[in-house]
Amino acid sequence: MNPVYRSTLASIAFAAAGAFVVGLIAGAAMGWAALAGALLLHVVYHARHLARLARWAADPVAGNVPEGKGIWDEVLALVHRFERAAERRELELAEALARFRRAAQALPDGVIILDGDGRIEWCNDNAAALLALDATADVGQPILNLVREPAFRDYLNSREQHAPVLITRGHGLTLALQIIPYGQEQKLLLCRDVTRAERVETMRRDFVANVSHELRTPLTVLVGFLETVRELKLDPQRVRDYLGMMDEQASRMQRIIDDLLALSTLEAAPPPPPEQVRVAPLLARLKADASALSAGRHSVTLDGEPKADLLGSERELASAFGNLVSNAIRYTPAGGKVTLVWRDGPEGASFTVEDTGVGIAAEHIPRLTERFYRVDRSRSRETGGTGLGLAIVKHALARHQAALEIDSRPGAGSRFTVRFPAQRLAHVSQNARQPHHEAGESDHQRERGDQ
Repeated sequence: MNPVYRSTLASIAFAAAGAFVVGLIAGAAMGWAALAGALLLHVVYHARHLARLARWAADPVAGNVPEGKGIWDEVLALVHRFERAAERRELELAEALARFRRAAQALPDGVIILDGDGRIEWCNDNAAALLALDATADVGQPILNLVREPAFRDYLNSREQHAPVLITRGHGLTLALQIIPYGQEQKLLLCRDVTRAERVETMRRDFVANVSHELRTPLTVLVGFLETVRELKLDPQRVRDYLGMMDEQASRMQRIIDDLLALSTLEAAPPPPPEQVRVAPLLARLKADASALSAGRHSVTLDGEPKADLLGSERELASAFGNLVSNAIRYTPAGGKVTLVWRDGPEGASFTVEDTGVGIAAEHIPRLTERFYRVDRSRSRETGGTGLGLAIVKHALARHQAALEIDSRPGAGSRFTVRFPAQRLAHVSQNARQPHHEAGESDHQRERGDQ
């Protein structure tokens, strides 16, 4: 039997025994009166403790359970122990919730907890940033009132929510939203920024389409000429003309394939060993190549005396610099000016190719280094470019911890600047600083570029 019940029954039995003794001594009336008085005191005792317990239960304060006497001391001690156990459980739940929220805050994706009616219960900072939410003020708001995208509304109301839905926000931001049901009609809304992945996928599709188009054009010409030569009786001069045009188209395909292989090598190969590349003779060769490509149609100047060399691959650096120089020549009208500028110091070095050519509109500049991206397709083909030159420049410079900066305006020329960090510079001896006047034809004249 419960000790409380046993104690209560013992008290009643003791009162009854006392009343019986009183009845034997003083008569039955006094005995009943003594029993009634004892029971009344017993009721008052219990009522007093019940009232104290009721007042505490109406406004429970942790650690302030009332104390009792007698059997109520044990009862209230049990309540106190239950309160402490509940407090421990509450602390454990609060700590578990805090750990969950810290973990959700650390996720790279946005996380939103929705109730059964689609109202926000909680969201992490990434979700607030991606969907322009207020993590405090928007709690309790329907998510559809805050994310007004028809595609998301249809997705939220549909039964098929296995795959994420893509929505587009301002400034070209693409988000993938996915609902994950859990608990009792609760939902977890995951939000991920897939802008870069979508851009890469778009570039991949564009690359496949562009390379197919670039190769299809010369192949069509070749096939057409071959059919003409095979089916028609042509005089030798006409045959030679056709063969010359076929050779030109075959050479174009060869250049595209060579550039694709070069780009693939730059992407897959490990960074080049840090060999010392002498800058002064490299600049002299670049100027000579620019003058040869210009054939006197432009003013080509070289500004700057290198006080440091570069660490890296001379072949890759010459290819990158050569592409920039050849682009400047190809896209600058006759009579224009092309300037090569070298600067170095304690903070690093820079190589700039500046021209007075046709210039580039601002909307094209961010995409110039994409493969086969062309500002003017007809002009690019006229100049013999493959559309891969600046992509090769970008990857070659990245392998040397260098960055490419582009500044251009239509009709005002362009400025392409390559910046190297200080750790890519090497000391130049006095003998190495002597000017190099011999600048014969080099194999760097073959390097091509295309905006």
